[in-house]
Amino acid sequence: MSGAPALLLAALAGAGLGLFYFGGLWLTVRRLERTGNPALLFGASLILRLSLTVLGFYFVMGGEWQRALACLAGFVIARRILTARTKPAPAAAQGKGG
Repeated sequence: MSGAPALLLAALAGAGLGLFYFGGLWLTVRRLERTGNPALLFGASLILRLSLTVLGFYFVMGGEWQRALACLAGFVIARRILTARTKPAPAAAQGKGG
């Protein structure tokens, strides 16, 4: 497959990889306080998320830099969306005004 459909699929795959990577990071950070060994949890999570994400990029790009770029664009878009959705509410909105 080549052309615009391949690039669109690569971007969607990148968005999925971004949701996996940054969603996994968010879940890991939320669990750090409740674990007995936070360094082990964070390290294992990092290795797993990074390995699967790099492997996903490798398969999506299929040796074509255009697909890699589209995948990266989807990845960054997913990051922006998750960052906006998981941002803590301002202190004033929580009723803790200063």
